[in-house]
Amino acid sequence: MTKYLKSIASIAITLFLFTYPLKAQNLESKIDSIIKTEFNDDNGPGGVFMISQKGKVVYKKAFGKANLELDVDATTANVFQLGSMTKQFTAVAILMLEDQQKLKTSDAIVKYVPEYPNGENITIHHLLTHTSGIKDFTKMKSLNDIAQKEMTPKMMVDFFKSEPVNFLPGEKFEYNNAGYVLLGHIIELVSNETYEDFIKKNIFEKIGMTHSYYASDRKVIYKRAYGYQKRESGYVNKTMISFSVPFASGSLMSTADDMLKWLNALSQNLLLSSSASKKAFSKYTLNNGETFTYGYGWHLREINGIPSREHGGSVFGFKTMGVYIPSEDIYALGLSNCDCHSPTKVTVDIASVVLETNKKL
Repeated sequence: MTKYLKSIASIAITLFLFTYPLKAQNLESKIDSIIKTEFNDDNGPGGVFMISQKGKVVYKKAFGKANLELDVDATTANVFQLGSMTKQFTAVAILMLEDQQKLKTSDAIVKYVPEYPNGENITIHHLLTHTSGIKDFTKMKSLNDIAQKEMTPKMMVDFFKSEPVNFLPGEKFEYNNAGYVLLGHIIELVSNETYEDFIKKNIFEKIGMTHSYYASDRKVIYKRAYGYQKRESGYVNKTMISFSVPFASGSLMSTADDMLKWLNALSQNLLLSSSASKKAFSKYTLNNGETFTYGYGWHLREINGIPSREHGGSVFGFKTMGVYIPSEDIYALGLSNCDCHSPTKVTVDIASVVLETNKKL
């Protein structure tokens, strides 16, 4: 290389090393400003936001308080209830059992729950894709009667199984928590373990999710973020429910770091065979041939025309959102400890900003 070319190369490298930190700082400022449009009360409940690229954290910050009564600031290590992001774990547990040849997603649920009405026409696939047509227990007026009771999975299934169906299996997509409670019941019947133990042993412990749990208000959970709701009078502690009610549809807890371990394990096929993973992230069709945008435990959408996998969660006192863009290996996660703050749009927006920034680099 001539002296002239060496000089040009040296200048180019210097410019890159100078401008890259500036671009990173600019990106961080953009992300901060997006988050603060919703999470702007430093003395109220807050949340944690994280972005990873190619499996590594590039942004992680906490906002607001983890506990109002003790005036404890939120940290990025706080444990949050996931709400319906639990469905990802339930779907993967089913696929793990299929990989072990203990069930098939094409199986009719009558094979496992013989007494379920019309169970011969409802498959595990219908439950996974919210196309079963069964009644969602969260829309039943009698839910208040059991909300704080300790329920077994069978008691939960018995609670909604005799309700009139909304449509015949496979005719329509309609988001349904009852289907995932039923899946949790099937996991227990097939594995001869509790849902809690199955998830802990086969997922949490296997991939090192050491700060993830089946939710409890009684257990001492280190670095727990306490949940809040907002009323006219101000913030109040979250409404108490028995976690045996949402069960496999919404009763897990985790941290930002553990959720990244989860994402990376899925991307690297550490838990599922490649064929099972493909089933989780495929779009399916209704009886009439119409395609809908839900796989097994994830919404399959697009951000700026690029395919994404998304899912949120909402349970008393908490809201969550995760967005993954496979082609760019970008993961954005938002965890909130007040159901007055939704991380949904914020998380999608910050994923979009990172995506656009990558295109410009």
